[in-house]
Amino acid sequence: MLPSDHFVRMYNELFAMLSERSEEDLRSYWMEISKLQKGILGPYIEQKGLYGMYEYWQKIKIEENCDMDLNVNEDYFEIVMHMCPSLSKNLDNDAGLCLRYCDHCAGWINPVIISFGYFPVYDVISRTEPRCRFRVYKDKMKAVTYAKRAELLWDPYDDLKLKG
Repeated sequence: MLPSDHFVRMYNELFAMLSERSEEDLRSYWMEISKLQKGILGPYIEQKGLYGMYEYWQKIKIEENCDMDLNVNEDYFEIVMHMCPSLSKNLDNDAGLCLRYCDHCAGWINPVIISFGYFPVYDVISRTEPRCRFRVYKDKMKAVTYAKRAELLWDPYDDLKLKG
């Protein structure tokens, strides 16, 4: 098994290589991972909806030692990442940071969430600061309203047309 330092750096280099080849190659990779992720995250969403997402990310918070707050209520599930351990490791990467690194989170999670009828809003905030905000709504209009507050909205697939 790869130590986490090596794992995140390997992903950093892979994302850099794929994005240099083409945007389509990078998106295709995320979509392949998304198919696998659906088998992991999907049952949580299917069984418990927003509360299942909370349960899933509570485990991730512990496993990945994330400094993040998780919130859930009847309207949305939210992650407020204060210090992403993955991006932090890549910022200290002598090979350099792939500025698309943070995109992988939404790149392979959003398709899963969308497939269950939810509306994710991923605010990257900054590609060089290890923090972000992520909310998932049941109601599309609430997602659209929240998306307008984003500092750096991630929506390259334009799946939800969250900008308006």
